[in-house]
Amino acid sequence: MLIPESLKNRQLLFLQFGIVFFASLLFIPGLGIVHLFDWDELNFAESAREMLVSGNYFTVQINFEPFWEKPPLFIWMQALSMKLFGVNEFAARLPNALCGITTLLVLFNAGRRLKNIRFGLLWMLLYLSSVLPFLYFRTGIIDPWFNLFIFLGICSFAEYTSPENRGNTYNQLTLSALFLGLAVLAKGPVGLLIFLLTFAVYLLLKRFRLLFTWKELLLFMAVLLFVGSFWFTLQLLNGNYRILEDFIIYQIRLFKTKDAGHGGFLLYHFVVLMIGVFPASLLALPTLKKSVLQQESDARVAHFFRWMMISLWVVLLLFTIVSTKIVHYSSFCYFPITFLAAWYIDKVLERRMMFHRYVKIALIVVALILASALTFITLFDTIKPLLFPYITDEFSLGCMQATAHWIGFEPVVGVILFLLTLLFCVKIQKTTTINTLLLLLAGALFFISVTLILVVPQVEKYSQAAAVEFYKSRRGEDCYIYPTSKSYAHYFYSDRLPANNCADEKFLMHGALDKPAYFVLKNYRDDVLEFRGNVPDARLMYQKNGFIFFSRSPVR
Repeated sequence: MLIPESLKNRQLLFLQFGIVFFASLLFIPGLGIVHLFDWDELNFAESAREMLVSGNYFTVQINFEPFWEKPPLFIWMQALSMKLFGVNEFAARLPNALCGITTLLVLFNAGRRLKNIRFGLLWMLLYLSSVLPFLYFRTGIIDPWFNLFIFLGICSFAEYTSPENRGNTYNQLTLSALFLGLAVLAKGPVGLLIFLLTFAVYLLLKRFRLLFTWKELLLFMAVLLFVGSFWFTLQLLNGNYRILEDFIIYQIRLFKTKDAGHGGFLLYHFVVLMIGVFPASLLALPTLKKSVLQQESDARVAHFFRWMMISLWVVLLLFTIVSTKIVHYSSFCYFPITFLAAWYIDKVLERRMMFHRYVKIALIVVALILASALTFITLFDTIKPLLFPYITDEFSLGCMQATAHWIGFEPVVGVILFLLTLLFCVKIQKTTTINTLLLLLAGALFFISVTLILVVPQVEKYSQAAAVEFYKSRRGEDCYIYPTSKSYAHYFYSDRLPANNCADEKFLMHGALDKPAYFVLKNYRDDVLEFRGNVPDARLMYQKNGFIFFSRSPVR
């Protein structure tokens, strides 16, 4: 019996409403239960806060000085959120929670249009149930929106280049250029670079055979240039040449040097993605076989598969070359990895591919690693006295002496993940159904959700909690605060005002102060001795969990 089109549309609308409702329950509650983390979360949130304080929404600032490392699009989102919900952790992270909801809808609809509703749901659920993709939607960093814009730009362009394309090419190119321009406004030219490198590899594989008109090319370039350069053009018209010069120098430095101490080994991003995008990363492994596309009879799906595979390797190799190693640099790969995993599982469900034994082994091993790591963390207060004799620096020892408050249930979370993964690997040998897959995805989703709510707030007590507590105690006080190691926490959590933005180390340590100055040091013996020698009139206030707090009084 044929289903009326109106009924299909209502069912589809209901399904999408369900996705929004479910995603909202997962991403929004509890956003503010843990402090923002140094550096990135606090960096962007502080820039948004300073926009509200200064009323200057045109220039990104840190400590009320121009900050040239990032364009303002995401910071504008945070500023709007803070305007509506106040200056707090919830408002700083809400834009990414909304990005999570949007991303799941995008993946569902992209998969549905590419193949069918089941494929759309598979892609969406695999993205949702993978560790780092879920985690990033509950943070206050730029990358979720940045990656979504790049993905949408590539999707629209892949549709334009599809041999089965029957759509409006002008619309496809306009959307592609628009989203790529927004990616540039969110984080800078690396968003465009990822697209251009992916497109270059695609052209190479196609032996530079691409049919286009000059009108299409000019339209794409015009939209991309207008959107992507919007903020930069305004800076030039305002005479802020120095900001643009520093921005370009910073982008180059990221490629050449290990910025801000973020170094790593050569295969850093391969390991991060393999473990961090569990279980999708392991389910995608069979798609890396050269002849795998022989299993795909749909030309449109095969075409999109190539774009996803190319973009995956472009980003992986690009950030393997880049000296700075940070987890979220390869986070765009979450899109192609989850697509490839969905494609493979779809073929398994269709009985067109077998579920490989090495995938089962890999799933069990990584689930065991994640479960063991969680168990170690949650039992840390019990076993840490055994580790104290082997800790040589005072800062780490002080951090370890913090006390978390565990319910006692937390180790069970890791056990449940491991058992459900094991059960999935056993059952899929006998019955390859969507219900079998849901065992694995439910275990992963349960593990991620509970870890974020119960574990992360306790882990923070071993890191920055003592310093944040001190900064919050200075709210409303007319004073200077100066951490001797790089941080943005003292700006955000003490509600710094322009009158308190002095960061002149020489003046704060030796000058005739007009208001109290507080110094926050990590308790490294040599650093503390050097500080005390350089600032003999500094008074020790107290020390806690790896941090030492000093003060200097104003001249009367």
